[in-house]
Order: sequence, then structure tokens, then C-alpha cells
Amino acid sequence: MTFKSRGDQQSSKNAISQKWTLLLCLACFCSGMLLANWMWNVPEPIGINRTTTVEAEKLKLVSEGCGGEILHQKEVTRDSKDIIGEVYKTHNAIQTLDKTISNLEMELAAARAAQESILSGSPLSDDLKRTGSFGKRRYLMVIGINTAFSSRKRRDSVRATWMPQGEKRKKLEEEKGIIVRFVIGHSATSGGILDRAIEAEDKKHGDFLRLDHVEGYLELSAKTKIYFATAVTLWDADFYVKVDDDVHVNIATLGETLVRHRKKPRVYIGCMKSGPVLNQKGVRYHEPEYWKFGEAGNKYFRHATGQLYAISKDLAKYISINQHVLHKFANEDVSLGSWFIGLDAEHIDDRRLCCGTPPDCEWKAQAGNICVASFDWSCSGICRSADRIKEVHRRCGEGENALWSATF
Repeated sequence: MTFKSRGDQQSSKNAISQKWTLLLCLACFCSGMLLANWMWNVPEPIGINRTTTVEAEKLKLVSEGCGGEILHQKEVTRDSKDIIGEVYKTHNAIQTLDKTISNLEMELAAARAAQESILSGSPLSDDLKRTGSFGKRRYLMVIGINTAFSSRKRRDSVRATWMPQGEKRKKLEEEKGIIVRFVIGHSATSGGILDRAIEAEDKKHGDFLRLDHVEGYLELSAKTKIYFATAVTLWDADFYVKVDDDVHVNIATLGETLVRHRKKPRVYIGCMKSGPVLNQKGVRYHEPEYWKFGEAGNKYFRHATGQLYAISKDLAKYISINQHVLHKFANEDVSLGSWFIGLDAEHIDDRRLCCGTPPDCEWKAQAGNICVASFDWSCSGICRSADRIKEVHRRCGEGENALWSATF
């Protein structure tokens, strides 16, 4: 190949390279113009204003001559309201959750009580069978009259005096919201002659609350605990009362006394006392665990005497939920007091719940200070109550009209 031909070939290659370079530059220029045009026309995101509401309010305030201090105060006020609103909502949510948990616990306790009664073969009262129907009604109080298998005469004397019978008892429940039941468990030989006698008596009067409990004098603390746990499961009431079957009670006066404390969440009402802790074996009210109360000769903490006392719903629910871990002392009134000693419960000492029999309660009634309950301290109840309670009722009773005219 000659030198001339090689030169022509080189010139041709340079011309081609220049063309491609020019085309590439044009392409880059056009791409740059398109990209720049797209960036200048990016649309604003939907829902985002250039000037926020807060900024607009600030501009308005500044234009009206308001300083930065006022702006700060308005922001603090707005933030405070928001915080208070959130705290209020949280508080309501917590209260609702607590109530829901409490209701579930009570339903579980009711189901457990029914199941244990069935498994143990103990008698299941009609009230326990109808648990679901009672949850819809709110009552003022449930009065549980503690009784024993051998106390048939006492029960009949109570029925003949201060405890309404038949249709009047139903009227008492429906119109006044007051439930009254004799409270008893079952014998050591379940289904024996003692249990059959109670079943026959209940069939006649329909005024018993049967517990899943073996009766016995040394088991009164356990019976008291089971009574409150069962009663709060069956009936939704403001108060739950325990009274012995040898005590005279004026129901209307009791109701009027309790409603004064209706708005208090945790109340324990009775005749408060603090008796000695008896460490001598063989004596009545002997306390085997006397050493827990300190040195010999010490007294118990304040607690209501056992003839009659009342507790509010929250305390009854506390017993129901914690019944398996609540300690039982020898005396049931001491046991009850010990369950509340560490709680934020208000102890109310009302001496009208422990009046003496005539002439004591009679003088007080004549003076316009009608007693709630009357009994003899020497007998821890009315001495020979089956024979004497009618006389106590005649002289110290509030009168039947007092009950039906009372408004709680």
C-alpha cells in the first residue's frame, strides 16, 4: 500500500469520529433539557400545605401585634389540654379494664364454686343454680343469718319476728332490694339425716343459702369466708351483712344506717372492739396462735364483734378473689378483721349494732334512737333466744310499717 492511500484512509476515519462526537453532544444536550424541565415542574405532595395552620396562626398574631410570649402561652395551653385529654382517656381505659377484669374474676369464682359443689357432692342451692339471673339486678344488701343444724327453734323464732316470710320476703327483695337467707353448709356425712332435714325445711320456706362447707363450731372462720365469697357471686349488692340467729334485727334501721356509707368504696361496719388474746388452753375463745399477737396479755387489733357486722361490695369481692390465701384464726370475727387490717378500709364503729335487750333497747327506742341489733353480751346473743326474742321484738322492734315505708 502506498503512502497516499494510507493518508486517505486516515482522513476518512477522522471524519467519522467527528460526526459521532457531534451526535453524542446533541443527545446529551437534549437529555439535560428534558431533565431540567421535569425538575422545575415537580408537583407538590397532596395534603401538605406550604403554610401550616400553626404558622398561619402565628403570622396572624404577629400581624395583630401579639408578641412571642402570647404565642408561647397559646402553645402551652394547647399542649396542656392535649395532655390532660390523653391522661383522662387513659384513666378511663384503666378503670374500664379493672372493672372488666374484676367481673371476669367474679364469673370465674362463681363457675369454680358451682363446679366444686358438684364434684364434692354437696347440696347446690337454688340461688346458686340461678346465678346468671341475679347479675342483672343491684340490691341494697344481703343479710346472711348464720345458723346450725340444731337451731331449728331459733330459725322459727326469727321467722316469727323480724324476718319477713312468703310473699312479703319476695316483696322485700323486689321493692327494697334486700335479700335475707339462713346460711348453712352440709354435715360431715353429706346427704345424711341432718342434710335431709334442712332440705325439707328449705322446701317449706325457701329461705336457705347452702354453702360448700362442712359445719362445725371450730370452722366458723371458714364458713364466714365462704359465705361472703358465695353471696357476692350470687347477688350484686352494696353491702353484705352477717348476723347470728340469736340476735334481733330491725331491718329498716339497718338499711338506713348502711345507705349513709353507700358512696364509700371499702367500709367495715360494726361494734368495734379489741379484746384480750387468750392463750390458756381449754377456755372459751382460746387463740392457739396467740404468739402472733406479741407478748402474753396483749389485745387483738380492732375488729367488729361477731353478732352482726356489714362490709361493702369491694371488701366482699376481695374475700372472694383471695379466699384461698386468707388466714383463719380460731375466732371468726378476729379472722374477718385480720383480712382487712392491711387494706385501705374504713372501720366504722356504730354502737346501735350492739344494743342490749330490754330495758336497754327499749329506752333507746323511746328516745327515738332505735337500735339496729339487740342481744345479751353475757350470752353472745339473746339468752334463750327461741323463747325471748318475741318479747325483744315487741318491746324494741321498729314496727312493720317502718320497713315498708322506708326509702333507701
